[in-house]
Amino acid sequence: MPNTDYLRYVALGDSQTEGLGDGDETTGLRGWADRLAEHLAATNPGLQYANLAVRGRVAAQIRAEQLGPALDLRPDLASVVAGVNDLLRPRFDAAEVVGQVEEMFAALTGAGARVVTLTFPDVTRIAPLARPVRSRVLDYNAHVRAAAARHGVLVAETALHPAAADRRLWSPDRLHPGPLGHERIAAAAAHALGLPGSDDSWTLPLPPLPAPAARQVVAAELRWVATFLGPWLGRRVRGRSSGDDLLAKRPQLLPMDVR
Repeated sequence: MPNTDYLRYVALGDSQTEGLGDGDETTGLRGWADRLAEHLAATNPGLQYANLAVRGRVAAQIRAEQLGPALDLRPDLASVVAGVNDLLRPRFDAAEVVGQVEEMFAALTGAGARVVTLTFPDVTRIAPLARPVRSRVLDYNAHVRAAAARHGVLVAETALHPAAADRRLWSPDRLHPGPLGHERIAAAAAHALGLPGSDDSWTLPLPPLPAPAARQVVAAELRWVATFLGPWLGRRVRGRSSGDDLLAKRPQLLPMDVR
């Protein structure tokens, strides 16, 4: 039986782990890591949780900025999800990016933490215009599985289940999961960890919807380009990031009833 008695959970990552797409800046972001912590706290009432993730960070920044503070918190459970922002850069080397991730795997498992990570789903089913990135995602997933195997890291395999790429699980920007998507990612991580009450129901598809007309698809793509892709590209050209000047939302270990 896997150990499920975790008392100190620390999450490392970027906007996905920070919780973008689940809540807002006024009410607060929830996200899959918060949801996983809630699941953990249901059977481990003494759980303390820290979330060091900051949107816009690439894997090298996450290792440089978050790994040291995470180790200082002496977690017995850690999640490491990094690489989405690297995938979207003009230059991408899966071995180099996952090398940064593997350094985090090695350091955290070496310090005695149980570590869980994710693979990424087929982005072309979420955003057809992202087709050039598909091969990068497949390459990243293959490298992260190998790195995880070398360090005994658990992998929540969202990449292997088509339901994970259902657009209804994603926010309008198609870069971040929506509330239902974050809920399913948390369930996938809980299942990978073998937590009490977890199962594989997160893999089940949503009820089918009628196929949209071609003109609806084109109109939706144009709106997405104008509303989300254009501003994102503008920030890249200016060398800006959505996470500039932001700090982690929960940098210290706190009980789950403290936000």
